[in-house]
This record gives sequence, structure tokens and C-alpha cells, in this order.
Amino acid sequence: MDTMHILIVEDEAGIVQFLKQGLQEEGYHVSSVSDGLQGLEITQKEHFDLILLDWMLPKMTGLELCKAIRLKDSITPILFLTAKDTVQETIEGLKAGANDYIKKPFSFDELLERIKIHFRNIDNQEILTLGTIEIDSAKHLVSVNQNEVALTQREFELLSYLVKNKGKVCTRTQIIEDVWDIHFEYDTGVIDVFINAIRKKLNLKIEEDYIKTVRGVGYIAND
Repeated sequence: MDTMHILIVEDEAGIVQFLKQGLQEEGYHVSSVSDGLQGLEITQKEHFDLILLDWMLPKMTGLELCKAIRLKDSITPILFLTAKDTVQETIEGLKAGANDYIKKPFSFDELLERIKIHFRNIDNQEILTLGTIEIDSAKHLVSVNQNEVALTQREFELLSYLVKNKGKVCTRTQIIEDVWDIHFEYDTGVIDVFINAIRKKLNLKIEEDYIKTVRGVGYIAND
């Protein structure tokens, strides 16, 4: 397996050094830049398997950079490293295309587990269908009525999970454990943000609302 290449976009030198040392010891190839514009330039030239992105950056904020990356790249996992901790700010980051976030200060072990989650392999042999939706895992493509729809990696994983469990109610706890691979107390409200984003991107008609909310429980996918 090729060495995973991680990009750190962070202006605090101490944090960069701490992350680089830890990630390199884990066998990852690590690059870093210290402001948003450098981050934009390097992501346009090179491929990265995952991006660790600070929210508050010189020249271009992390939020702006995330949006800019997502204009051309809907797949690469982006994890925000942020001191922001309000629900609204978290939602802003997720809407911008981030897959996850971790609040400063954080433990390296927790960050490492989050990174491993995003490097999990999705079954790449299946073509899944849900009404007019088709998911091609091998090509990492989603289409509605044969029109391609760009989803982030986390959105893709969540939609695939619901479709694989078509006809079954998936609780928020199950989703957090199986899709996020998190087995400790975690704010499951993040799932609702992703579901809303998926629905919006799929742009389905009212009669084609294949993902139903089970109030107080979770979600169920049905044709």
C-alpha cells in the first residue's frame, strides 16, 4: 500500500512540529504550509490523501480554503483543527465541505484515530441503488437519473451506509459507530447536518424523498 500523504495547513509552528513528528512516526508522509493561500496553491498542484486544516489562517481563512478546495475536489477528507466550539460554527465548517473537526486543544491519539477513520476502505465492488439514485463504489460516484452528483467522502459513506441498510431504521448511535467509527459519547447532531446536505445535493422531488427521518431515533432509506 502506498504511503498516505497528509497536508497540514496551520500557522502555529509548534502545532505543525508536534503533528509532523507524530504522523511521520506513524508512517505517514507529511507536508505543511502556514497560510491559506499557500494551502490553495499546493492543493491545486499536488494530490493529498487527507488535509488537516486550521480554521484561523493568515491571507485566507480555513473556511474559505475548504470551500475553494471543494470546488474541484469532493473526495479528499478535510479535518478542521479549531478552537471554534459553537454549534453554528461547526455547521459552517461542515457545510463548507469538511468531513470532520477536532477542537483545540486535542490529544494526538484522538486525532490519529479520526485520521484512521477517514482512511477506512469502502467496499469497492458494489453498485447500490435507491429509487433513482445509483452509487458506484468502485468509481466513488453517485448519480440521480444518470446525472452525476458530487458528494464529500463522509456524505458518500453515510449515503452508502443507509442504502446498504435499506428498509431498516438506522439509529443515530449506530450511524456514529458504523460510519464515523466512534464508540464514545459524541454529538450525533452532526448526522442531521450531513443528511440535510445530502438531500440538498441530490435535489430529489418530494415524491422521491427516499431518506426518511424517524423522529428521535434516526433515519431509514426506502425506495
